[in-house]
Formats: sequence, structure tokens, C-alpha cells
Amino acid sequence: MFKTILTLCAIATTPALADPWEWGDRNTDFAPAFPEQTRAPLTDSGIKPAVTTIASGLENPWGVDVLPDGSGYLVTERTGALWKIGPDGSKTQIAGVPEVKAERQGGLLDITLAPDFAQSGVLCLSYAKPIGVDGSATAAACGTYDNADNRIDDLRDVFVQTPAVSQHMHFGSRVVFDDNDTIFVTTGERFSLTNRRKAQDLDSTFGKTVRVNIDGTVPVRNPYTSTGGARPEIYSLGHRNIQGAMIRDGVLWTIEHGPAGGDELNRIEAGKNYGWPVISYGENYNGSSVGSGKSSADGLEQPVYFWDPVIAPAGMLTYTGSAFGAWKNDVLIGSLNPGGVVRLSIDGNRVTEEERLVTGIGRVRDLVQDQDGTILALIDANPNGQLVRLSPK
Repeated sequence: MFKTILTLCAIATTPALADPWEWGDRNTDFAPAFPEQTRAPLTDSGIKPAVTTIASGLENPWGVDVLPDGSGYLVTERTGALWKIGPDGSKTQIAGVPEVKAERQGGLLDITLAPDFAQSGVLCLSYAKPIGVDGSATAAACGTYDNADNRIDDLRDVFVQTPAVSQHMHFGSRVVFDDNDTIFVTTGERFSLTNRRKAQDLDSTFGKTVRVNIDGTVPVRNPYTSTGGARPEIYSLGHRNIQGAMIRDGVLWTIEHGPAGGDELNRIEAGKNYGWPVISYGENYNGSSVGSGKSSADGLEQPVYFWDPVIAPAGMLTYTGSAFGAWKNDVLIGSLNPGGVVRLSIDGNRVTEEERLVTGIGRVRDLVQDQDGTILALIDANPNGQLVRLSPK
């Protein structure tokens, strides 16, 4: 298992090789629905990235994106701060962020820049929005970045999860642009046995992917805009806690936390139901069965891939650069537990191999590709969270 410990410092370092990775004990004995659905061949690409610390002293950093002018990176902290971090590690706090419910898993979460950001300056954030005395909801807000004044102007909510509840867990949440004017927002089902059932309800946005325009309106092509009683924002349902999302080949892919076992990689189709909490490849933390006690059921979608034991997945991307040429078109996923980066090779909709990388680096909350093809990783810790760069030796 992952026994190597990597101590990061302010200069470039190369992590030692971990012991050969082996599958841990499974939580359940569910058979996969098809041979490639879990435990793909474990491989070694021969690439051992060097790790360089760009900035440290962050408090639970959660989301990162790259400013296209080369001036640095925008990084959120779950505590509620947004920072511009220069390539030299300098930090400037950005004003204009929303008030957040920074409790348990809540706070300021994802940040993503519009595809036309260089011209429009538009960016979107997701966050735990405080509502009422002790309520909160996953929300997404969009505004315009003012680089000269280090602030976000005209920030406005474009999505607020319903209903608000006082369990400050399982918010999701990633924001992905579908095009310049439309975003996907992923949500969680807010954890409790009562709340999780709403992942199957069309009158709630718990446990869903949603699609909205950046002006807060709903795209008419969404699957439930003509369904009575349904929230028109809903794009797919039956999710547990989605903390990774990307567009790959024009399609939304997500990755979500399972309970004990059952982390899932899903290829999202409009109007489809991905099963939680009716079916799962995991079990509840107390060892009891989830929902029906089954891993499949008619009318419910199967994941492209699942993990048991879990990797506790976070941010994800499809690698398109040349710095790590052998990984072209592979998927890289941040792991919170046991930590590090997971690489998947995917042929069509099937995972063909898996690799564990920089396994001693810590809890990787988000990943993004820099303009030179190197990879930026956020290490989720407090008080010494870090933004690091993964580069070829």
C-alpha cells in the first residue's frame, strides 16, 4: 500500500517510489457489471513527476484555475478566501467573493474561468451558501474578474440548491463550462439518511448535476424543463457527492464519493438516473447495505468504473499537454485518501489501466493543467495547504 512519505519543501523535489501498489480488501463482494468496470491492470508509465511547491500556508485550498495571461492562478480556500497566487508564490487576496457557510465540509469551493475569459473576464464559483439561522445550500455564482483592482465585480447567484438544510456535509461541488454561457454544477445529497433520498426526487437538487446559464436562466434543452413538479435545472440524478467533473469529448464526466467502497466514475447523459441511494457498489459506514442492497437495477445507470476500497476522489482532468506526452488523453484524478494522483487510460468508455502517482504528496483536492503542460495540484491541509507543480524530471 501507500507507505512512502514525501516531505514537500520550497525547492523542487522528486518523491521516492512507493511500494508496489496492491489492491486492498474490498468492502463488498459485488461482481462488476462488465470486466473493465473495476480493478483495471495496475501499470507503471515510467514517469515519476518532480514536485515543486509554488505556495504554502493555505487553509484547506479547494479549487484552482489558471489565468490565461500567465500572471498566476486563482485559488479558493474553504474558509472563504480567494487568492491570486503568482508563479513566484506571491499571494494577493481577491475581493468580492460571497459570504460562505465555512462549517464542516462547507465553505468556498470551486472556481472555474469561462472559455472566453481572456476577452470576457467571466468566472464562476461554487460555495456553501448560508441560509436562515443554520441552513446552507450548494450555490454557484458568476461575475467578472478585475485584474487591476483584484476583485470580482457583479457577482450574482445563478444556482442555489433546494432545499436548504442544517447538515453541513456533502455539498459537491464542481463547476464546468458547457460553453461560454452555460455551466454544469455538481451537487451532493447532504449526507443524512433522510437527505440522501432526495437524490431520487425531481423536486430537489440534492444529488444532481444541474445545468444553468450564467445569467441564472435555465437552458430550454435541459431534460426536465417540461416535466411537472421537476426542478428545470436538473441534468442527471441519483448522485452521492460529486467532487470531480470535466468535459471530455464534448460530454460531461463526473467522479463521486461512495460510502465504504463504491467511488464512481460516470459518463453523464441528460435525464439519466445514476442510482444513489437505491444501488451502490459500496456499503454504509456501519456495514449495513445501501438502499436495495444491490449494485444494479433496471432503469439505473452503471458507472464506467468504480473503486473498492475507495480513493476518495476530488478534482479531475483529461491531460492534453506535451510535458507528459505518454499521458496524452489520459484522465488524472486527485485522491484524498490514501492521497496522491490516480491516472486512468480510457479507450472509448472503458478503463484499460490504472496507475498511482506521487502517493506521498498528501490529500489532492484539485488538479489543473498549466499552459506549459505541467500539472498543478492543491494539497488540502490546514494550516499548511499548498499549491504544487508536477513536472517531468
